[in-house]
Amino acid sequence: MRFWSPLLLGISLFSPAAFAQDLEADLPAGKSTHSYQSDVARLRGIVINRFLSARLDVFLRELISNANDALEKLRLTALTDKGLWDGTGELNITIKAVPGEDGERGRIIIADNGIGMTKEELTANLGTLAKSGTTEFLQRAEGSDDATGTGNLIGAFGVGFYSSFLVADKVYVASVPARSSYDSDATQYVFSSTAEDNEFDVYPDPRGRTLERGTEITLVLKPDAEEYLDTIAIAKLVHKHSVFSTQFPIYMHEMKDKEVPDEDAEAEAEAERSEKDETDTLLDEDEAIIEDIEEEGEKPEPKTKTIKVEDWVMLNAQPPLWTQDPKNISSFEYELFYQATFKDFAAKPLAWHHFSGDLGSGISFRTLLYLPGKLPEVYWQNPLQTVARDIRLMVKRVFITDDMGEDYLPKWASWLKAIVDGKNFALAPDDLPLNVSRETLQNTSFLRQIRSALLKRILQTFTKIAEEDTEKFEKVHAVYGNVFKLGAVEDTKNKEKLASLARFATNIRNFTSFDQYLEEKKENQKQIFYVADAGKTANQLMKSVFVEKLIARGYEVLLLVDPLDEVLVNNLKKWKGIPFQDAAKAGLKFGDEKLDSDEDKALRKEEQDRFEPLTKWLKKQVDEVVRDVIVSDRLVSSPCAIVADERGYTANIQRMMNAAKAKLGKDDPQALFHDYAKRQKVLEINPRSPLIQGLLKRVERLPEDEDERDAEAEDELREVAAILIDGALVRSGFEVTDSDEFMVRVDRVLRRSLGVDEHAPTDTAVKPAPPVDPELQDESFYEPEPEEDDGKAKVVVPDHLKDDVAFEMEEISDEEYEKLTAGSMRHEEL
Repeated sequence: MRFWSPLLLGISLFSPAAFAQDLEADLPAGKSTHSYQSDVARLRGIVINRFLSARLDVFLRELISNANDALEKLRLTALTDKGLWDGTGELNITIKAVPGEDGERGRIIIADNGIGMTKEELTANLGTLAKSGTTEFLQRAEGSDDATGTGNLIGAFGVGFYSSFLVADKVYVASVPARSSYDSDATQYVFSSTAEDNEFDVYPDPRGRTLERGTEITLVLKPDAEEYLDTIAIAKLVHKHSVFSTQFPIYMHEMKDKEVPDEDAEAEAEAERSEKDETDTLLDEDEAIIEDIEEEGEKPEPKTKTIKVEDWVMLNAQPPLWTQDPKNISSFEYELFYQATFKDFAAKPLAWHHFSGDLGSGISFRTLLYLPGKLPEVYWQNPLQTVARDIRLMVKRVFITDDMGEDYLPKWASWLKAIVDGKNFALAPDDLPLNVSRETLQNTSFLRQIRSALLKRILQTFTKIAEEDTEKFEKVHAVYGNVFKLGAVEDTKNKEKLASLARFATNIRNFTSFDQYLEEKKENQKQIFYVADAGKTANQLMKSVFVEKLIARGYEVLLLVDPLDEVLVNNLKKWKGIPFQDAAKAGLKFGDEKLDSDEDKALRKEEQDRFEPLTKWLKKQVDEVVRDVIVSDRLVSSPCAIVADERGYTANIQRMMNAAKAKLGKDDPQALFHDYAKRQKVLEINPRSPLIQGLLKRVERLPEDEDERDAEAEDELREVAAILIDGALVRSGFEVTDSDEFMVRVDRVLRRSLGVDEHAPTDTAVKPAPPVDPELQDESFYEPEPEEDDGKAKVVVPDHLKDDVAFEMEEISDEEYEKLTAGSMRHEEL
C-alpha cells in the first residue's frame, strides 16, 4: 500500500496562475493544526533521517503514481456520477520546476486534475495511516543499526507521499474535490508541513480557488536537492521510472527561445524610409536621381527578436511497446525500442521474444527480451563475474529496479536485456512491493518464477532459430557459441539444452551439433571422437598426428578449436549415453576391433614382439618425459606421437594448467598433482614407418658386450632418438623439455648431413663496448642521430602514416623536365 490513500490527485493542465501565487500569503480564518498519527510520525522520521541518498529519485515516481491513481479514480467514479466529469477535457499530470530567486528556495510543482480532496480528506489521508498494523515493523526498523536495512521499508509499504520529504524541507498540498454541479463552490484547501515538525496545518488556500479540481503538490527543495530543478534531470527521472506507468499524459513545463517579428524595429525602419522619401522630393528637379531598383520578388528580411516562451512537453507520448500486440509491431519498432531503452548502438539485436505469462493466483506478467547483436568485451574478460544489469523489473508499468543481484541469472545469461512488467500482485499472498532491497527481490517467489520463465524463453528462442533458420543461427552462433558452452558447464539444470545448441567443425562438415554427429556415426562406433587444440584452425587439426587413422578410415572427428570446447566435453563426459574419446589420449578404440580376423590379431602381436627391443631402449631414453612406449595402432604415416594417458594432460589442457600452477606454492598438493599428470604421457611408434624400422635395426645392432660398445655411435643414436622425441613433442602440441639443447642437437645433425665438422667452433669475436662513463651529457646528446643525406630524392612520411601512404616515382629526361617547368612558369605569369 501507499500511505497516501490511492486515487487522490488532480489539476488542470494550463493553470499558470496557480504556480505564480504565494502559498504563504496572509492566511484567512480557518487554519487548523494537527499532530501526525504516532505511526506516521515515526515512519516519517525513518524515511527522512535514515534513507539512502541513492534512493532520492523515488519521490517523483511515487508522486506521479499517486497522481495516476487520482485520475483513474475520477475516470471510474464518473462512470456512475456524470456530474464529477462529463468526459470532456484531458485528464493529465503536469510537472513544473521553478528556480529560486532573491534567496528563495527552488520549487517543484506536481499537479493533476483528478478526483481531488476535501479538507477532511487532506487531514485523514496525509496525517494518518489508512491501514494500521505497522507498529511491530517500525520498532524493528528503528532498532536496526544497519541503515541500508531501511530499504525494506519501501518493500513493505511503499514510500508514497512521504518520499517528498527526501528532497523537500517544506511541502504544500493544495486540493479541491471534484463535485457535482450542486457543490460547484467547494473551497480549495492547503495541507502544509515541514520535514522537522511532527505537526501539519490545513487551511483555506490564500490564493482562492486556482484549480477546477484535483491536487497540486509544491515541494520547497532542500539545498542539496536543487539538481532536480533541471528539466533534463526531471525528464530522465520520468523516463526511467514513470514514462510507462500511467495511461494519462505527463507534461513538463519548459521555457524555450523563440524568434518572433520585432515590431518596434520594423516601426523604426518604416519611419526611416518615410523620412528618406520626404527628403528625396525636395531635391532639385534638374538633378539626376539614381535609384536602386530591387530585383523582383526580393524583399528586405524582417526584423526579429528572441523571446522566452512557455511550452508543455509531453514525456510519455509513446505507449509501452511490451503492452501492445506483437502482431501489430514491426521489426523496425522492436529495434528502435531496443536502442532507445538499452542505449546499445553497437549492433542491432539478433532476435527478440515478446510474450506474456500467468504464474497462478492471478499474477500475470508481460515480457520483452532481446538477444544483443554483440556481447560487450567485459563479458569475455571475466564471464564468471559479470552481473545482469539490463533486466528492467516493472510493476504495473512503474519501473522498480534493474539491479536483480549478482546471482539472479546464471553467468552465461548475464548479457540478457529484458523488460518484465507484472500486475495483479494484490491477489498474491507475498505481494511484490513497489520498491525493495536486493535481498527482498531475491527471496520473492514471483521473481524466482520470472527467472525460470526468462531462462526457458531464452533457450526456446535459440532452439527455434536453430530449427527453422540455419543461416540466421550461424550468425547467432558466431556471437553466442561460446556462451552455449560456458552455460553447459555452469548451469547444471540446463546443461543438455545448452550443449545441444553448440556447433563444431569436423573433418567432414563445418557446422554440426552433437546430435547430428550421432546421426552419422559408424556401425559399432562406441565413442564420439574429438581432437582439441585451442588457437589452431580446423584445417590444422585435420593434419594432426592423432587423427591420421581415424580420418583415413572415414570416421568423423570433432575439431575443437576454442578454449571452452575441451572443458565442455570433459564436463559432459557422455552425450546420449555415448562417451567422448580424445584422440590425443591413450586407449583409442575404433569400435570394430572384435571384427578383426585372427590374421590381423596375430600380425599386431608379431609387431609388438618384433619392436620390443626398440620400445625398451626408447623407454630408457625418455624416462623423464613419458610414462611408457608402445607400438601404435593410430598412426598411418607419422613415425611417432606422444599421447596423454587417460589420467594425464593433453597439450591443450597442460597449457591452461601451467598458468594455474604459477599461482601455487612448490609444495602445494595441487602443484604436485600437476607435475604427476604432466608425466602421464605415452610414446606411440609406428611399426610401418621406415624411420622407426631403421631405428630398430640400429638398436638391434648395439653390442651387448661392454668391451665391444662404441660410445660415439651410441651417443649419435641417442641424439637421433632425442631429436625424434622432441619433434614428437612439438607436433603433439607439447613443449620440448630443453629448447636450447634441442637446437644444439639439430645443429650437430645438420652439420653431419652437410659434411661439416661437428666440433668446428663458430667465430664469436665481437667489438667490445666503450669504457664506463657515468657523467650525464646534455639531453640533446641522447636524441637519435638524423639519417645522413645520400643526395637522392625522397619523401619523408610520419611513422603513423607509412602504412597508409604509397608513392610511385618515374625518371624523366632533361627535355621533358624543361617542358614541364616552362609550362609552370607560363602558368605563374598568367
